[in-house]
Amino acid sequence: MNRNIWKAGLGLALISSFSLASCKERIMVQIDGSSTVYPITEAVAAAFQEKSGDVNVTVGVSGTGGGFKKFCSGKTDISDASRVIKSDELEKCEAAGINFIEIPVAYDGLAVLVNPENDFVDKLTVDELKKIFNSESPAKTWAEVREGWPEEEIKAYSPGKDSGTFDYFIEAIIGKGGQVRSDALFSEDDNTLVRGIAGDKNGVGFFGFAYYEENKDSLKLVPIVNPRSGEAVQPSLETVKKGTYSPLSRPLLIYVSEAGAKKDHVKKFVDFYLANVAELSKQVGYIPLSAEAYENIKAHFENLETGSVLKDVDLMGKPVESLYAN
Repeated sequence: MNRNIWKAGLGLALISSFSLASCKERIMVQIDGSSTVYPITEAVAAAFQEKSGDVNVTVGVSGTGGGFKKFCSGKTDISDASRVIKSDELEKCEAAGINFIEIPVAYDGLAVLVNPENDFVDKLTVDELKKIFNSESPAKTWAEVREGWPEEEIKAYSPGKDSGTFDYFIEAIIGKGGQVRSDALFSEDDNTLVRGIAGDKNGVGFFGFAYYEENKDSLKLVPIVNPRSGEAVQPSLETVKKGTYSPLSRPLLIYVSEAGAKKDHVKKFVDFYLANVAELSKQVGYIPLSAEAYENIKAHFENLETGSVLKDVDLMGKPVESLYAN
């Protein structure tokens, strides 16, 4: 065979192989958003890619707000969210022509933590939490929170302002339009908050219950008084699912763009997500919805029912299952 012809053939073969590889690389499901939802989505993505090696699933962690910024500008197919989409985010999506399907995937409880050496905080009420974290005249010492507690300076730790956990805490504890005290240490990285509280005798903070489960040896979990029952309740699989750990129980969600849902590989990923999230959410420390709820939500996705079902709904102590019933 002529050596030049052989070289030309080899070159064409290499180009073809590279093109095929590039095509495979472009088969992507792009996800970003909540650090709280990340462990669930990452577990689903890893399991999915084991079965579908030709699809590359990328999962970023920009926080719920940061994720919606990318989602509403068309940069991602799916946005992880630890709260319901806000009005301004909805407007940005609408302005960009991005319709979406809202999908609850699991429950989480916001855990309130103090340092293990703190031997006086046995429980906290909503009003006491507000005294600690509210930006308007926050308590400087524990004695200002409850009579009999020591005159020691409070060190507050909070998720960053792009976090859905931050937004949910504001809504549930401080009230809409409120803010967390400005002298708190803010971080989008939950591990930074864990290290801060664990290393500070007067530290107090909040983040998703699953992160407490991973770090329970270095933190003290604080029961929260249910405003309706008056009973102090710790977050657990049972109390979060029943809604008795109120008002700090919440649904976790993914938002799927309608355009993405119409792509075969994205639809397959979401179908796989809903078929496996009950088991995988438990493995990473979250609380699954009921089997009936997942069936109803699957139908909701199959029918491409766009828009937010949960926006403007008071979710305190209310199971999301009831809102997706057929």
